Amino acid sequence: MNDRASDDPDDTLLPAVARGDRLAVQRCISRFGGLVWGIARRLSPTTADAEDAVQEVFTDLWRSASRFDPARGSERVFVALIARRRLIDRLRSMRSRLAAETAILPQHDEIAAAEPTHDEQTDAAIARVAFGTLPPEHQRIISLSLVEGWSHGEIAARTGVPLGTVKTVIRRGIFKVRVALRTVGKSKPATGNAA
Repeated sequence: MNDRASDDPDDTLLPAVARGDRLAVQRCISRFGGLVWGIARRLSPTTADAEDAVQEVFTDLWRSASRFDPARGSERVFVALIARRRLIDRLRSMRSRLAAETAILPQHDEIAAAEPTHDEQTDAAIARVAFGTLPPEHQRIISLSLVEGWSHGEIAARTGVPLGTVKTVIRRGIFKVRVALRTVGKSKPATGNAA
């Protein structure tokens, strides 16, 4: 019998998914993968974005599985609603980011043309040293995020590093650089007259 076709109350998967049943998780992906992929492909600008979105939808689904109520609709409808909500959120986020980047572009040339101050050069040197103490794989993940502009989901999908690990590496790396700037920055000699 085709697992995707059975969506009756006697064969629900989401309560087991909510309990952390790994077999139920696998069956859920098998049963609803095509549905989620179809929605993701329609609401994503590229195939790569759709692939990232599918991962995010299923992550969302694991977190939300305990909210499934068979009295309010089928699992298929529940999954479709989660997928649509997550994908619409992604689209809004992309549009907001694009609008913000477009608004910054006219100022970019002025900022790039300005000579960095002595303090900015010193801070940049401190940040480079702190960044250089991170493991090379952490440096790569942080560079993909901050320099290349990849989303956490894109980094996870393309490097094979779990999404949670990507977020932790970026957060801890940035924190380490900030701590270095605060601690080493305090020991910098003051510039300007004390009079």
